[in-house]
Amino acid sequence: MVSIKLLLGLGASLALASPIPAPPSPVLLGRETGHFNASRPNITIFATGGTIAGSAGSSDQTTGYEAGALGVEVLIDAVPQLWNVSNPSGVQFANVGSSEMTPALLLNLTQQVQAELDKPEVQGVVVTHGTDTLEETAFFLDVTLRFDKPVVVVGSMRPATAISADGPINLLEAVTVAASPAAARRGVMVVLNDRIASAYYTTKTQANAPDTFKSAEQGFLGYMLDIKPIFYFEPALPVGRPYFNVTATEADALPQVDVLYGYQGLDPKLAAAAVADGAKGLICTGMGAGSWTKPGQKALKQLVEEHGTAIVFSRRTTDGYVDTQSVGYGGGFLNPQKARYTLMLALNAGYDEEKMHALFESQSSSA
Repeated sequence: MVSIKLLLGLGASLALASPIPAPPSPVLLGRETGHFNASRPNITIFATGGTIAGSAGSSDQTTGYEAGALGVEVLIDAVPQLWNVSNPSGVQFANVGSSEMTPALLLNLTQQVQAELDKPEVQGVVVTHGTDTLEETAFFLDVTLRFDKPVVVVGSMRPATAISADGPINLLEAVTVAASPAAARRGVMVVLNDRIASAYYTTKTQANAPDTFKSAEQGFLGYMLDIKPIFYFEPALPVGRPYFNVTATEADALPQVDVLYGYQGLDPKLAAAAVADGAKGLICTGMGAGSWTKPGQKALKQLVEEHGTAIVFSRRTTDGYVDTQSVGYGGGFLNPQKARYTLMLALNAGYDEEKMHALFESQSSSA
């Protein structure tokens, strides 16, 4: 294990925090080294930055650090146990805090991950990511990749230089899951803090604690015990999970969809302002099970009639189902950020009203 002192030094010398607007073609690192063993599965690690690659000035600093300061080679070298379970290779896709991830970057990422999954010699893929928007990237990958091989998104809540950094064990567990045949045909998974979860439902529930990614209603897929995955269920996918083919979609093609927050006495003019600024769709983060004020509903109806704006209602509560609304569509079990990407992808695919209803209402199907 690389020492804290070494990581601090590497953080200073390998600072790569500048955003990469158009990531280059993948550069694979590691598989050509003397560590290679043909009997182990080949796992490709796409590094995007975040806390797991973060560096701070001292080992007791867990906030105010520089996210995305360490390169993928450093992450792999810090966990030599990776070579016990896989032949890991690294792709430095980006090195940013996850708040800097964009739809354009996600399109590029999903296209690169798909190309890697299509290689017969690759058994699985891991994506390292900052936790603030990890669930958005994981969800986007889940609905835009066509695959059976394991895909795992992983991050950490403490920077690599922290005395109790959780990144190394999280990365080892993520690669172990990606290398496991039992992890196939389960969709994209999120692995942190010894838990294995479905990317479709998982959300960040706590701003600071390591035990943050959960799907309270749907539960976890499995647990890590002694760095070995134990799955609770046979392979299965979420009911109604869609697939959007974006292999040929250009970086700036996804339409603008904005999120509005519901509250007492909300300002109806904010919806019109978003549409005037270019929004083709709106996610209304409603109160309770998606409720919106009467003046707000009137403003939304006008936008639908005059501009054809697509409206999806979600909820500001942690969990719950949002049914069909008088204006627009109910977001089902999707939280606002996941409903946003679903609507963006559906608009890009040219879904009509019938397909939109089927898309969002399919989550309540028992078929």
